[in-house]
Amino acid sequence: MLLNTRYHGVREYTEEDVIYFKKGLPGFEECKKFILFPFENNLTFNILHSTNDLNLGFVLVSPFSVKADYEFELTDEKQKELKVENEEDILVMNTVTLNSKAEKITTNLKAPIIINIKSKLGEQIILAEEKYPLKYPVFKI
Repeated sequence: MLLNTRYHGVREYTEEDVIYFKKGLPGFEECKKFILFPFENNLTFNILHSTNDLNLGFVLVSPFSVKADYEFELTDEKQKELKVENEEDILVMNTVTLNSKAEKITTNLKAPIIINIKSKLGEQIILAEEKYPLKYPVFKI
């Protein structure tokens, strides 16, 4: 299948590439199906793009590349909902707010996107921990 995105050109994908978000994403609850692909010429960032809305895509970053000691516990209930069988099946990503000045590019550590890469189920959760901010600098300049 082909996805003609607004900002990232045409992307080829298969049904196996589609990640299903039962609840959608906060603010975009009507969009349930997404694909994940690397940002062009940049291994730090990825794009989570809706297959329902050609104009909707999110820049993501691994929180571990930004804050090495990032950690939280995924509840048993959430693991069950996402059909997690092994910890290795979980991919954790965080949304990025872009800016023309690198020092102002931030990531939301408070609300990670959890993806079970095996079952292709995903959800954005909000952490109870107060130690993670909504806007954490991606680059230390």
